[in-house]
Parts: sequence; structure tokens; C-alpha cells
Amino acid sequence: MHQRSFSLAALTVLELPPPEMVEVAARAGYTHVGLRSEPATAEEHHFPLLRDAALRRQTAERLRDTGLKVLDIEILRLKPDTEVASFEPHLALGAEFGASELLVAGNDPDEARTAERFAALCDLAAGYGIYPHLEFMPWTDARDLAQAQRIVLAAGRPNGCVLVDAFHFNRSGSQLEALKQWPAERMRYAQLCDVAGPRPQSMERILFEARNERCFPGEGDCDLLGLLRALPAEIPLSLEIPTRALLERGVSALDRARMALEKTYRVLERL
Repeated sequence: MHQRSFSLAALTVLELPPPEMVEVAARAGYTHVGLRSEPATAEEHHFPLLRDAALRRQTAERLRDTGLKVLDIEILRLKPDTEVASFEPHLALGAEFGASELLVAGNDPDEARTAERFAALCDLAAGYGIYPHLEFMPWTDARDLAQAQRIVLAAGRPNGCVLVDAFHFNRSGSQLEALKQWPAERMRYAQLCDVAGPRPQSMERILFEARNERCFPGEGDCDLLGLLRALPAEIPLSLEIPTRALLERGVSALDRARMALEKTYRVLERL
């Protein structure tokens, strides 16, 4: 039906262990999944793929049985005390699962050091055939598209990319013009969702929305058509849409994953 790849992001169905997530993604009609090798927060429930060999084996079996592929692994943070070499096990895990993309967050106020570390990570990842994507998020030290672009350009590595997430694009006030001018080869996938209402004043509230209250594409106020037109044609889309209210109402992970994909198709049909 669609030429492009669609990946189910972990945050959409965070309650599922990776083997079940693969199963749900396959049944819902996705082509790929994203795997979390490192939790995003200390509080979130995490399935330790890196440390649990049995879990890795079950995940690999489920991928084989369903024919699904792994798009990206997440989420590695560049902090003031980061030792880039310590990320190697994550890259090896990604390569073992056939992932080609890596999600990176910038959590270091020193922009020059972030660029330096990002460059080192790109060099390390190149040996695994993996492309690190710096994802800008308004509460991090890569706040918006312009800053992420600056860091990736300063790093100066051919496999260094920027990850555009529709939520962060909207909430950081990033500009479509700047996105249109960014080289297509420096964006190998994007994250799609929607968000309702004007940008909150409080960063705490924005963070809460990002982790709990995203909307399915077409059900919020983002200019998704503008965003999709500014991105490379047929770019793989990772659907990262946590909807805590639906989870609490008992809507299954499979139904939420299906809804996300169906709403995405509808938006794409309007392109």
C-alpha cells in the first residue's frame, strides 16, 4: 500500500517487552520496530535487552518469525561526563539486530563538547554501519532544529544526522524553512505524532505531554502536511505516540499501534 517503512517506537507501547512489541507491530502492519537499549528516564519500566541474553534471543526469534526489521535503537545521552567508548555495547546490539539508525539526546550545556562527543560517537558507529541521529527536544541542550543542525555540522561526520520528531518540532517552535534547506541525506528517518493546543508556558508540562499525551496524526494541531513536505520523500516514519489516557482506559497495545498506523495513512493520503 505504501512505499515507505513504518516503525513502531517503544514509547507508543512502553508496557510491552520487546518480543511482544515485535509481535504487535507485525500484527498491526508495521515493517519495523525501534528497540530501547537504554531507558529514557530512571522511572520508566525498562526491559534490559543489553543484559538479558534470553530476552535478546526471544526478540531475535520473533523478528525472524514475523519478518520485521529493526529501524533504530535508543536512547543514548551525551552528558558532561559521557565516555563515548561506553556506548559500544549498544552499537554492537544495534548491529546484531540489523538496526541502521541510532537516537541520541544532547544533555550537555557545552555545545562544543557535545559536537566533539557526537563526532566521536559517529566514528564509533560507522564501524557498525549505524547513523547517529541527534534528536532535538525543547528541555534538553539540543533545544530546537537550529541548535541540532549546528551541533551536527560542527561534528562534521558523514553519518551524523538530525532526528525530527513532530512533537518537538512543534513545541520548540522550529522553522519549516530551516528544515527544507537541510540536506536530505542527514535525515534517514523521522518520528511522527501530533499534539493538541498551543505550546504550554511550563517546560514541565511540555515534558509531561511528550511522554503521556501525544495525539494520533491528524488529531492535533501540528502542521503535519507542511512537515512531511519539508522532509525527504518516502522517509521512514517511526510512530512515537504515547497515549496514557487510552492505556488507562484499557485500550490494548495492538489497538493503539493499529490506530497510530491507520491515522498516519490518512494523513499521508492528503499529501
